[in-house]
Amino acid sequence: MAPAARNARQLVLAEIGPAGQARLAAARVLVVGCGGLGAPVISSLAAAGVGHLTLVDDDTVEPSNLNRQVLFTEADVGRRKAEVAAERARQLGGAVEVIARTERLAPGGARAAVRGCSLVVDCADGLPTKFLLNDACVREDVPLVHGAATAWSGQVLVVPGRRGPCLRCLFEGPPPPGALPTCRTAGILGAVTGVAGSFQAAEAVKLLVGNANVLAGRLLAVDVLTPSVRAVAFPRRTDCPACGDAPTVDATNPSDYQVDAACDDP
Repeated sequence: MAPAARNARQLVLAEIGPAGQARLAAARVLVVGCGGLGAPVISSLAAAGVGHLTLVDDDTVEPSNLNRQVLFTEADVGRRKAEVAAERARQLGGAVEVIARTERLAPGGARAAVRGCSLVVDCADGLPTKFLLNDACVREDVPLVHGAATAWSGQVLVVPGRRGPCLRCLFEGPPPPGALPTCRTAGILGAVTGVAGSFQAAEAVKLLVGNANVLAGRLLAVDVLTPSVRAVAFPRRTDCPACGDAPTVDATNPSDYQVDAACDDP
């Protein structure tokens, strides 16, 4: 099918149009995490016409994933998430090129993984990976769309690159093990990952087409129980260990990323 026919409704948007659609087709996006947040991000970016997606996840599909990880069915239980997600993305995206990497992002390799990407989307379930991605993207000056979700709430922010502000401007480092609730202990509503992941996908598209109205320097907090949506501004910290004037983390030291996962049942 011709791309113009697939994307006809999107091409009408003044903020995208033919020029923006061409930028999407030329983009190379790395998505880390193919679970609850990854599902809406991957499906939305593939359907939007992003030309190249690399999907990273070392996990396999489990029955407890199915309430929110909508790229998967019961028939996929036991299969590699990245491989199944890549199959679904190809079905949705027409000419999209998709690479599945069934591995965990690790210090030492993270900067090489993000280097050359147009954009990185953090859909990971563990705090070590989230801070690792933040630090790698800041060092390599690659925009990052961060997302997280648990129970009834989610959050999204954009790290514009080396200039920050970044995740460590809000949270200097991962909290002590056991300090945060997990999806296993606190639970999670499937719709929450759908909402947060959809916001991530929208931020990614805006960044890729050159729209400046993104969540840089703002944390979007969504609570579907109340319900409420609010954006909280935060500044770049000159003493930030990642994007500050004298950075001390560079995504290579394993000891900087050894804490419990935020969501141990992705």
